[in-house]
Amino acid sequence: MSLIVQKFGGTSVRDAERVMNVARIVTDTFAKGNDVVVVVSAQGDTTDDLIAKADEINPNASKREKDMLLAAGEQISISLLAMAIEKLGYHATSLLGWQAGFETSSAHTSARIKRVSTERIRDALDKKNIVVVAGFQGISRRGDITTLGRGGSDTSAVAIAAAMHADLCQIYTDVEGVYTADPRKVESAQKLKEISYDEMLELATLGAQVLNNRSVEMAKKYNIELEVLSSLTNAPGTIVKEKTRMEKMLISGVAKDTDVARISVIGVPNIPGIAFKMFSKLSAKDINVDIILQSIGHDGKKDISFTVAKSRGKEAVAALEDYMVGHGAKEVLYDDEVAKISIVGAGMESHAGVATKMFEALYDAQINIQMISTSEIKVSVLIDINEADKAVKAIHRKFFD
Repeated sequence: MSLIVQKFGGTSVRDAERVMNVARIVTDTFAKGNDVVVVVSAQGDTTDDLIAKADEINPNASKREKDMLLAAGEQISISLLAMAIEKLGYHATSLLGWQAGFETSSAHTSARIKRVSTERIRDALDKKNIVVVAGFQGISRRGDITTLGRGGSDTSAVAIAAAMHADLCQIYTDVEGVYTADPRKVESAQKLKEISYDEMLELATLGAQVLNNRSVEMAKKYNIELEVLSSLTNAPGTIVKEKTRMEKMLISGVAKDTDVARISVIGVPNIPGIAFKMFSKLSAKDINVDIILQSIGHDGKKDISFTVAKSRGKEAVAALEDYMVGHGAKEVLYDDEVAKISIVGAGMESHAGVATKMFEALYDAQINIQMISTSEIKVSVLIDINEADKAVKAIHRKFFD
């Protein structure tokens, strides 16, 4: 007997037909002699609809009250799925995040899991129940409902798998696995049989929307083998694990991220410590900085450009504007009409010229590069947002076609 954790996203349970389809997948797994814990997201666009409802009432509502509202989406999903499982003749128990033992930090809308107390889940499994858990949510030390942020249900599933030493964690989506590019945008995208944690983490962080990056971090930390597969077909998926048996490909995929804004601080005094003081203003507000470009100093001045998440862009500008201009900088410029395009692959470590090949693809497509960032297994460039899809296709064609 194996313990299998299965996670289903919002598109997999968006209506009654899809809910019944998920119930059949779950019960088929259970009927093979496995213990099954299912983690479910809110149906379809429910979370977006709830956010819209909140904005109608109060666009500046407290994050605590937003969590109270958003957690309702998963409550609907788990109860409907439990009913569907019962209809097929099996026993099911649905649990909200706090009932399933998810203890989190108090950072509303972006809480971190501190621990998972699995006693109630284990008790239900011992009674031969299929356990259906609300993803994306937990409870803080103060007893308040919290949510984990976008993609949090993936993290919930991996956390349960880690806490219960599951044999497998399956992440069901609307695509059949991890591809070399978004198959909905690039027709020639190829499905990968396997991919390493490090490569998947980079792809997830850089905009690939198959897995949440926090879930991959947790899977790597606790060595949880993941399988990404579709709830709509019976096709085998992609295995995410520490090491892959296949010979390393040059790159594993091309990712696009449009949740990016570029901030440029012009005419910064060319003196020691100024960059530290500037970025400390952002870190104090928990604003992450990605690509950084600093010009060569001239006339006692330099320009510093960097990227942040678009959702935090205006806040970052506000944090910098008064301080930097007050300390000798000329101005702070903001541009959110940009996109980050990245290639990822462990094979890049042992192959020279990978970045050159990427730049050649962009040159052939007459796409201008604004900023560049590299690491051992990735190269990222910042370009105009209107050329993002064109860039992904050009780069994918250069490496895979």
